[in-house]
Amino acid sequence: MASCSYCNTTILFGGKRTGDLRFCNEKCAQKGALALVANQLSPADVASYIYRVYQGSCPKCSGPGPVDVHTSYRVWSALVMTSWSSRPLVACKSCGTKQKLGDTAFSLFLGWWGFPWGIIMTPVQLGRNIFTLLKASDPNAPSPALEKILRLHLAAQLVEHQHQEPAA
Repeated sequence: MASCSYCNTTILFGGKRTGDLRFCNEKCAQKGALALVANQLSPADVASYIYRVYQGSCPKCSGPGPVDVHTSYRVWSALVMTSWSSRPLVACKSCGTKQKLGDTAFSLFLGWWGFPWGIIMTPVQLGRNIFTLLKASDPNAPSPALEKILRLHLAAQLVEHQHQEPAA
């Protein structure tokens, strides 16, 4: 069986091919193309950009950094339907904590109402939020998740700039 070259999801039928790469859908194909561009960026340029964002002010509240990726987890259910997700946020620690607490409360009240996944996933997502709230991150260095997000952001800017140049 094939797997997506971007997200590693197993592809049972179809998918999208780009050269010798195979993706589960168009969204992953676009992100996969960005990942290829991102891997070709200058390490010095990427490191400089990461440092500026990490040491800069919070994009959410404009407060002081360090800025990093803070992932919260939420679940909601309605009878036979349950939806759960991971929600990364590039922000300061205070904003990250607020989102985690908000998603914990959201899941605590709206997660249980589906059978069977609501009953199963609500404790999982609540536990993940509590774990990330208690886990201390390294205050002296950005996380690999921030590097990945910012590398893709730089690649997206580069691709957009290249598409605008011919039109100008």
